[in-house]
Amino acid sequence: MASFAKDTQVKLPRPTRVKNKTPAPLQITAEQLLREARERQESQILPPQQNITDSTELSDYRLRLRKEYEDRIRRPGPSTQVFVNYARWEESQKDYVRARSVWERALARDYKNHALWLKYADFEMKNKFLNSARNVWDRAVTVLPRVDQFWYKYIHMEEMLGNISGARDIFERWVGGEVARARDVYERAVKNLGDDEDLFVAFAEFEERCNEVERARVIYKFGLDRVGRGEELYRKFVAFEKQYGDKEGIDDVIVGRRRVEYEEQVRKSPLNYDAWFDYVRLEEEEASSVGDKERVREVYERAIANVPPANEKRYWRRYIYLWINYALYEEIEAEDVERARQVYRECLKLVPHARFSFAKIWLLAAQFEIRQLNLKGCRKLLGNAIGIAPNKDKIFKKYIEMELQLGEIDRCRRLYERYLVWSRDNCYVWCKFAEFESSLEEIERARGIFELAVSQTTLDLPELVWKGYIDFEMSQGEVERTRALYKRLLERTKHYKVWVSFAKFEAGEQDEDEEEDIERKRECIRRTRAVFDRAYVYYKDVIPEMKEERAKLLEDWFNMEVGFGMLGDVSIVESKLPKKLKKRKAITGEDGSVEYVEYTDYLFPEELKASNLKILEAACRWKKQKVDAV
Repeated sequence: MASFAKDTQVKLPRPTRVKNKTPAPLQITAEQLLREARERQESQILPPQQNITDSTELSDYRLRLRKEYEDRIRRPGPSTQVFVNYARWEESQKDYVRARSVWERALARDYKNHALWLKYADFEMKNKFLNSARNVWDRAVTVLPRVDQFWYKYIHMEEMLGNISGARDIFERWVGGEVARARDVYERAVKNLGDDEDLFVAFAEFEERCNEVERARVIYKFGLDRVGRGEELYRKFVAFEKQYGDKEGIDDVIVGRRRVEYEEQVRKSPLNYDAWFDYVRLEEEEASSVGDKERVREVYERAIANVPPANEKRYWRRYIYLWINYALYEEIEAEDVERARQVYRECLKLVPHARFSFAKIWLLAAQFEIRQLNLKGCRKLLGNAIGIAPNKDKIFKKYIEMELQLGEIDRCRRLYERYLVWSRDNCYVWCKFAEFESSLEEIERARGIFELAVSQTTLDLPELVWKGYIDFEMSQGEVERTRALYKRLLERTKHYKVWVSFAKFEAGEQDEDEEEDIERKRECIRRTRAVFDRAYVYYKDVIPEMKEERAKLLEDWFNMEVGFGMLGDVSIVESKLPKKLKKRKAITGEDGSVEYVEYTDYLFPEELKASNLKILEAACRWKKQKVDAV
């Protein structure tokens, strides 16, 4: 026994005493030691690769590996990974029953391991054992109900399978346990966190899952009031109302959303009148169904309080329509006549009439008084407008039109007179005044007005007055007066169109009666030719450089001679017609570049003769020089 103990005793080497403890001159680092150890390490011995050729060898291989896995499991305190590897190996062998048995043994050993449940369910889903997967998930959420991942995975599987009702049931199971506590947590979160959009969405969806539709609606509305421009919250609310609400509820959501957007726009830019218009239109549409007129008035009052900062008309053009729409709303929609009248008055007080005015607001206010049968108030407004507003054209026109519709002839005359005192050079007023008198068969009055008009030293469009005067005399059949007017007009202007119009007037007489005496027709043609001939002589002798106008005159003359038929004589004009020549002229640009432009020139017969004479004279001189040289 002693000898056995002596033989089995481990003999340790004798410790070596270090005599010289000074450091060696060459030090070895830890990195060198690790590198040398790796270089001297022997290659890993791998098990030989085994090729299975028949079912017997396969059975032996499976038996051997199963025995190895079972031995590892029987060891004290086996790792969970051993069960996982064992089950996956059985799955690779397509033995799903054995694999399922291994997973069950693993869960029986450690049912609180989340990873085991997830891998077990994944095994069932991957191999398309759907009912078994449902069984695993159902057991998992029953045993471990507070693990949210199990619920999410379970619901996601049902959604992927298209089992929406099953997914909804699972949601209800999930939230059905501690509803009161969950609601309390959400309420505390809203109180402490305040403006978190995702929090309101989650809270509302929680109440929705609990079938508390009204609670969810209140939460959505409260969240929109608190958060404001929450895109996700608004989108969820709209979807919620589409699912649970009616048409009115959906409209309320949309209106509330747009109201928040408009409030944000007018807060950032109070002078953005387009935003105010949209905001007011929204409230008017809402008021038409709900009947909240005070809200519309509140928005109008806030809008008109934003007066343009500068007294320039361009800044006021959009702003003034806020007042107009406000007055029309009070009159038509709210049916409050006194408020509408007050809106017009306040607007007219606000506009700086010394700098500019708006005829539109004066006229709308006057038309409003007419609709209220207040003719005296209408006239008072228009009279004030004429006295205050810088631009009175539209006001005079509408005022005269109104009095004419009322049959107040004397008032119309006085208004036209005041109109002409204010704007004496306005040809439109002169013509309209004369037309007004002519419509009343007051021929002498109309003629007198035209005479006053053509005697003015300055007119903005004198041709308009002369044309109106001539047309007036022609409509009265006053041929001699018309001819005299043309002659007076030609004393002032020799424009090409005046000559042509005069000639057409003379020619027009012979077309009035086809059975008329032939001598009278010839007299009209003679007068027409006389006018054309005077015009031709004037262009040829006085302004020969106006070739294009002279060519147009001859062309009209030629066409008129053709129109005279058998009585016409085109040869009179043909001898005077020019030749058209295409020429080019150089135009120098601002950068010094030269560009050639093509234009049409006219060569008249007298110019052609002069050119031929110059050629003959040059030929004679050349011949004379040649004779003298000989």
